[in-house]
Amino acid sequence: MKSRHGMLAATTALLLLSACGGGSGGSVSAPPSPKSHKPVTITLWSGFTGRELGIIGRAVQKFHASHSWITVKSVGGQDDDKIVKAIRGGNAPDAALSFSADRLGSYCSSGAWIDLGSYIKRDKVDVNSFPKPSQGYTSYQGTRCALPALADVYGLYYNTDMLKAAGFSAPPKTASELMRMAIKMTTYNSDGSIKVAGFVPMFGFYEMVPAHIAPSWGAKWVGADGKSSLASDPHWATMLKWQKKFVDAIGYDKLKRFTASTGSSEFSASNLFETGKLAMNVDGEYRTAFINSEHPELHYGTAPFPVDDAQPGLYGAGYVTGNLIGIPKTSTGDKREAAWELVKFLATDTGAQVLLSNGLRNVPTTVGALNSSALTPDPQFAKFLDIYQNPGTDSTPVTASGSADQDLLTAYVDKWQAGSGGDIHAGLKKVDGQIDDELAQSDGGAP
Repeated sequence: MKSRHGMLAATTALLLLSACGGGSGGSVSAPPSPKSHKPVTITLWSGFTGRELGIIGRAVQKFHASHSWITVKSVGGQDDDKIVKAIRGGNAPDAALSFSADRLGSYCSSGAWIDLGSYIKRDKVDVNSFPKPSQGYTSYQGTRCALPALADVYGLYYNTDMLKAAGFSAPPKTASELMRMAIKMTTYNSDGSIKVAGFVPMFGFYEMVPAHIAPSWGAKWVGADGKSSLASDPHWATMLKWQKKFVDAIGYDKLKRFTASTGSSEFSASNLFETGKLAMNVDGEYRTAFINSEHPELHYGTAPFPVDDAQPGLYGAGYVTGNLIGIPKTSTGDKREAAWELVKFLATDTGAQVLLSNGLRNVPTTVGALNSSALTPDPQFAKFLDIYQNPGTDSTPVTASGSADQDLLTAYVDKWQAGSGGDIHAGLKKVDGQIDDELAQSDGGAP
């Protein structure tokens, strides 16, 4: 599992999924548990490749050992666009693992993935075995068309050598501390350009996006009336004003120049944090595996992301999103039943969750796996287990419009940080209207 900030073409996805609606998807009634086990072969699609696909293969082998009548063909390198196209074409896999929780609303509302509710009830699956954040991003308006299968949790990475050299003994806990420490640790070349950044506050750089730090300000996307609340929730403006002050303190042009050549470095051995060009950064738990593989010599620590100075009680929480695993509506009969057994196993079996977490270095999504003695987190990874279980940890709301809310806010903050966002309240109110319009169109067009 990798970056979550690469935004999706939400409108296109919805149009594609609208064509998938009806048929055998959506609400279904689970048949009685089969009394005989006829041999059956099913296909599982996921986006994993290489070593990571091998880890999935090991979990599938574990499944086959307890479900000998079910043979699973695991196919990697399959993203959500391919899953959607396959559903439209009637040749989708029997089970699909998606990296994009943003897709859940459209999968559920269109009926592209079946409602698992009756299967969950029939087999007495305890949904409360999943921590609350993961329960949230796998359900849409009462329909649970997916189960969680590992999570991405975001926090602060910091170079311990750089902090020590700058006279700091611990990572920042508040937003003002982060700014002060970052400014002190930022060094410059003779021409005034940034040599090493203490922290890059530019939205759009690596995982520095509004959604990933919003829980640190307690900022909520939706109000009690179900409408977008970017303007009515004052925490958004507080967060954005802090971010703009941070950008201006270092210099927008200097930051743009520093980040301009990063290209595809985020998921490579030339990542700026891994190579010592960045003292602190917001990132997911998966970075621990990259560092271990690419730069094991790096001395670093992890911590919750710093929080709004006025709300110190938020410290310890963070942002979470994760993988979804579900059953496309094109899977039927014995194959659908077998697919459910696989989905249930990968999502709820403690041994499978621990195997996947230890191998992929993603956060397990069951209480049993989180408390298992077989889970082997190193100290840096363990911090993300704590963040995940913090009551304040939050995710983005599940909507039929996918990532439209994030896309629209991103378009505004790009202008805001460049100094052309105008009045912040007016700007956020305009984005609220755009988001509400997008949601109305999506809900109105859902099959």
